[in-house]
Amino acid sequence: MTALKKGRRIRGPKTSRLRESEIAREWRIIDVANRPLGRVASEIARILLGKDKATFEPHLVMGDYVIVINAAEVVLTGNKMNSKKYYRHTGYPGGIRERTFDEQMQRDPARVIEKAVKGMLPSGARGYELLRSLKVYSGTEHPHQGQIGQIIRPNKFVPVKKVIPKVESAKDETPQSAGDLTDVESNPSVEESVETPVFVRLTRAVSAYKRAELDTEAGLLGIELESGWKKDDVYQAIQAFYGEHPLEGE
Repeated sequence: MTALKKGRRIRGPKTSRLRESEIAREWRIIDVANRPLGRVASEIARILLGKDKATFEPHLVMGDYVIVINAAEVVLTGNKMNSKKYYRHTGYPGGIRERTFDEQMQRDPARVIEKAVKGMLPSGARGYELLRSLKVYSGTEHPHQGQIGQIIRPNKFVPVKKVIPKVESAKDETPQSAGDLTDVESNPSVEESVETPVFVRLTRAVSAYKRAELDTEAGLLGIELESGWKKDDVYQAIQAFYGEHPLEGE
């Protein structure tokens, strides 16, 4: 707030805003066994949006990743077990189809959780991006055991160069004997200037990078960009180069 005191304007404390580079996302597990569908869906949506954090920013994808287990054991309250319907359309005239809650649970329990959470997320591209952070499984087994406990931060494109300092050569350019050459080759302290670029590979989805970052990476890899290439074309060319030139240990 601002106030006027004796003709002077006094400003209040500045409000700090979270930047995209400062976002830290974790992996969380939610067991929905014998819990109401609406309650768990609202809890999951709140975590995906990041509203459970003090640094919530409505325009950023900053929520944690959510792993839902025991989706086949979620329950409904009241008479919703018989009244709740799921609709779809085949695209042809008269192609409306409906399923009851029991039929949908027998066919795909994960779809029940995903559809309930999707209705509580914002529409558009941001809502789909948030929904990608949700992983739903019917039982207790899931393939994300290695991610639990990790803190995920945005993978910024920052090329790092490792340069070995150049050793100045002697002013005397008199040819050396064979013995002197052997001593130079065996002495690790005398090295020529070597520049070994070590770059961070682009391992995230194409939507996580800007076009300028992809063009820069393509230029560093020596990929010639053709006219008319779109962002996806550049990303596919980079990934193809990675496949043809794997790193050590891959």
